[in-house]
Amino acid sequence: MKAYSISALTGLAILGGAPLLAQTAEQALADPDATAQGDVSVTIYNNGHALVQDVRQLSIAAGRSRIEFPDVSARIRPETLSFAAAGVGIVEQNFDFDLLTPTKLMEKAIGQTITLIRTNPATGAETRERATVLSTSGGVVVKIGDRIEVLRDDGLPVRAIFDRVPTNLRARPTLSVTVDSTRAGTRPASIRYLTPSLGWSADYVALFDEEKGTVDMQGWVTLTNQTGTTFHNADTLLVAGSPGSNGYDRGRRSPPPPPGRNSSMVPGTQTADRERLGDFYLYPLSERTTIANNQTKQVSFLDVQSVPARRRYQRTVDWLTNDDRSINVASQVQFGTSREQGLGDALPAGAVRFYQRDAEGNPQFIGENSIGHTPMGSELTLRTGDAFDVLVLAEVVDREKITASEYEKSARYRVIENGEVTREIEVEEAKTFWRTTMRYTITNAKPTAVEVELVQGGLYRGWWSRDYRVISEDVAGRSVGLDRREWTVPVAANSKREVTVTFETRY
Repeated sequence: MKAYSISALTGLAILGGAPLLAQTAEQALADPDATAQGDVSVTIYNNGHALVQDVRQLSIAAGRSRIEFPDVSARIRPETLSFAAAGVGIVEQNFDFDLLTPTKLMEKAIGQTITLIRTNPATGAETRERATVLSTSGGVVVKIGDRIEVLRDDGLPVRAIFDRVPTNLRARPTLSVTVDSTRAGTRPASIRYLTPSLGWSADYVALFDEEKGTVDMQGWVTLTNQTGTTFHNADTLLVAGSPGSNGYDRGRRSPPPPPGRNSSMVPGTQTADRERLGDFYLYPLSERTTIANNQTKQVSFLDVQSVPARRRYQRTVDWLTNDDRSINVASQVQFGTSREQGLGDALPAGAVRFYQRDAEGNPQFIGENSIGHTPMGSELTLRTGDAFDVLVLAEVVDREKITASEYEKSARYRVIENGEVTREIEVEEAKTFWRTTMRYTITNAKPTAVEVELVQGGLYRGWWSRDYRVISEDVAGRSVGLDRREWTVPVAANSKREVTVTFETRY
C-alpha cells in the first residue's frame, strides 16, 4: 500500500463552519461567481501585464482600522498598489496569497487535532476518530490515540473534518490595508495595481481570393487570464505596445515574433484613426466583459473586405549554392495596410492565418505566419508555405580565379626608435577576383503562368568584398542593398525557364 500524498487528499477534505473575516468558506465555495469587486477597469498590455483599477463602496470607521479587499489578482505586484479614499491615509498593507485549499488546510493543521471519518463500503457504517496531524511531507502522518498512522490510498472512503479555518488562509486572494480615517462613513475607495499573467495578442483570419486578387481580413483580440482571479464586468482597454517593466517579466506572454525567412514588412508612414497613448495605440472593448481565470477570450476589432492582394513566389539562394535537387519556392501572400488599399489600420502583433475557398466554395486553411506591430501604410509579404508545382534548381556552372594586373599596397608599417621613425616597410599583396557563373532553372507545373522572385544572397562578405560586379544576366535584375540581387522571372504555364548570371567578386 502506498501512503496518501497531499494532493490525494484534495477531494477528501471538507470544512467546518468557522467563518472567514470577509465571508464564510461555505459561501465562497457555494457561489464561485460571487465577488467583492466593485467597478473594475482593466488595461491590458501586449507584454503580459495589466493595470487593474477597482472602486468599491466601503464603510470606513474613524481613526485607525483595517480594510480588506478580497478578489484581487493572485499575481498582484504589491509594490505597485495605490489606495485612495476621501479623508483616508494608508498606514500599512498586506497581501494574503495563501489560498484555502485541502492541501493548505492539512499543512496548516500540523500539530492540531482533526476528525477522520472512514466509511465501511460493505455496510456504509461510519467510524469517527480524532487524530493529530504530525506531518504532511511526502504523505500525511497522524497520531490516533497511542498509534502513529500514515493515511493510505487503500480505496476506502476517508474524509477529514477540520474544526476551524486558519485565519491566515483565504478563500480568494485578499489585500488588506490598515488606514487612518478622519471620519466615519461609507465612501468610494479605489485600489490600483499592476499584475502579470494577464495579456493579449491579436489573431487574424484572412480569406484570400487569388482569382479576384483580394483578401478579406478579420482581426480578433485574444485575451488570456492566468492571474488566479476572475475580473467581473470589467471596463476593458487594450494597449498595443509593450511598456518597459524594469526586468519584471514573470508570467510574461510575449507577442509573436515578426515575419521570418521569406517574409517581410516594409513599414508605412500613415497614422491610424485610433486613440493614442504616448507611443501606443488604444483598443477599447465596446462593452464590459467578464475575464474569467484560466480563460482565453476573443473579441473582434477588425473586419474589412476586398483588400488588394496577390500571390507571390520567391526563393532566396545563398552564395555558391549547388543544389542536388530542385527546391520548392516559398508561396507568399502580399498586401498593404494603407488607407487607399482599403485595410486602413495599424495591426497589432499577432498570428495571421490564411484561408482559400476550394471548388465547392468552402474555405480551407492554406498556412499561417506572424507579424510584429505594423504601422498603417505598410506592405506585408507573408509566407504561407511552399509551392507544390513551382521549383528552382540553383547550380554553379563555372568558377575561375582571375588576377588583377595591378598590385595593391594593403599595409604599411613604420619603425620608431627613441621617438623617431627609423624606417618604413610596405607590403604588397595581389588582389584576386573570381568569375562565377550561376544557372537557375525554374519549373512551373501549374496550368497558369507565374512570376518568381529570384534572389541571390550572400554577395556582401565585409568591407573588402564590396567591389563585385554583375557582368551578364539573362533577365534584368536589381540590387537590394549590398548583399542581394533580385530578378522577377515570368514562367509560362507547364514549362521551365533557365536564367544564367555571371558575377565577378573578391571571394
